[in-house]
Amino acid sequence: MDFAATEEQDAIFDMARDFGAAEIAPHARDWEREGTIPRDLWPKLAELGFGGIFVSEEAGGTGLGRLEGTLIFEALSMACPSVAAFLSIHNMCAAMIDRHGSAEMKDRLLPDAVAMQTVLSYCLTEPGSGSDAAALKTRADRTNDGWQLSGTKAFISGGGYSDAYIVMARTGGDGPDGISAMLVEDGAEGLSFGGLEDKMGWRSQPTRAVQLDGAVVPAANLLGEEGQGFRYAMAGLDGGRLNIAACSLGAAQAALDATLVYMRERQAFGRPLDQFQALQFKLADMEIQLSAARVFLRQAAWACDAKRHDAGKHCAMAKAFVTEVGSRVANTCLQLHGGYGYLADYGVEKTVRDLRVHEILEGTNEIMRLIVARKLLEAAA
Repeated sequence: MDFAATEEQDAIFDMARDFGAAEIAPHARDWEREGTIPRDLWPKLAELGFGGIFVSEEAGGTGLGRLEGTLIFEALSMACPSVAAFLSIHNMCAAMIDRHGSAEMKDRLLPDAVAMQTVLSYCLTEPGSGSDAAALKTRADRTNDGWQLSGTKAFISGGGYSDAYIVMARTGGDGPDGISAMLVEDGAEGLSFGGLEDKMGWRSQPTRAVQLDGAVVPAANLLGEEGQGFRYAMAGLDGGRLNIAACSLGAAQAALDATLVYMRERQAFGRPLDQFQALQFKLADMEIQLSAARVFLRQAAWACDAKRHDAGKHCAMAKAFVTEVGSRVANTCLQLHGGYGYLADYGVEKTVRDLRVHEILEGTNEIMRLIVARKLLEAAA
């Protein structure tokens, strides 16, 4: 069993980390205050191959595996987890189009998506269906030319900002088999957005409700087969859970790195903070937790790349474990900064706020535990 990264993987990580340090970190607080991410950032990331990380090379993408994806999102999140997580959502959507779209759809949409001239958002959650996603109410009714969609999607990252939205809507009866996935393009008749959400974290990501009032969708924008949308959505979420875990890992590592510097420079009772044994124990505990989380995440990514039958369980376990470790480490780093940790200038409070939502989205950590428990019981039956 080889735990070493390849030279190519190290190079990918270093490239993402260096880009984040140069192009994202210096602006992250300003973007948070402004509540948006400049559109000209995305083509720069696309030049590195990060606009189609999981899109096949045949379709113009980078064709990387889930393991490499965790490296990219960990490295970018060292600069800002909010920006990195938004990129993850775009890549999840692009991969869904590559995997399930028709040849015509891929030829029409993927070139601009991979170049990030087109930014994509994912629309599953509704005001009345979060964890119980299969209970969604958004309806798609057939027309002579395609579909008309009616309903509301909630908490949509990129709502009113993105260029196209992959929307899960009900084309059949109740339950997951009645759900299809469709691409709704910005400017479509009947598409509108709610007000900008005022959030605890991820404040640089514009988040709004997506409202569909008879929104017009041409037949060619049906993703894959009718009735398969929920399966597509859940498969996309497996990878999304790994990405979000990686975002927690990178941001928490950056917080620990900053805390080590702070404790070396800050003095109390006549000596640097890092010379107090009680505080050294806290540092050691954080290093142990982050190292364990990193190995656990890499194992889950490997299972996903290997298409193991239990990959979904590993993704759920990694998402729950790593996001909780990330929040715990970030909070401890804030505590070790003392009163300065509560100030925006030091950056740790932003990390604490940004990481808290990782325990909720892409399936709450309670749902992750439910997935794991069900898999255990199935195997024991």
